[in-house]
Amino acid sequence: MTDRWIERLRAAGYKITPPRLAVLEVIRQEGEHLNPSEILEQARTIHPALGRATVYRTLELLTQLGVVRPIYVGEEGPMYIRAEGGHHHLVCSACGKIIDFEQCMADEMAQELAERFGFQIESHLLEFYGLCADCHG
Repeated sequence: MTDRWIERLRAAGYKITPPRLAVLEVIRQEGEHLNPSEILEQARTIHPALGRATVYRTLELLTQLGVVRPIYVGEEGPMYIRAEGGHHHLVCSACGKIIDFEQCMADEMAQELAERFGFQIESHLLEFYGLCADCHG
């Protein structure tokens, strides 16, 4: 996965720097629901001199290149997930808790839509909003 991402950066004319590699490695290892501060903290274990601004610039670049995508839940600002494949959430409207689930009927719908419209679907995001077990008590 990381090799494909590196190739995307190179193809777009970007240098492969140690700070960018550190951010990519964190996304490869963790990949789900990371905010920029968490990415910074984990990436500093790989590249201690990494700065906050570099993380934000790298995340913006990776979003433009389709490597990651921001999701907005709660009031904490964006969290980042890998852009490839399908991603499925239950999101609690009260506490902001995010629950991932794997079973997805959207895969069949994506196939049908792709065939009907001649559209090449690369990923999808499915979210349901409501109250988690703790909040609806």
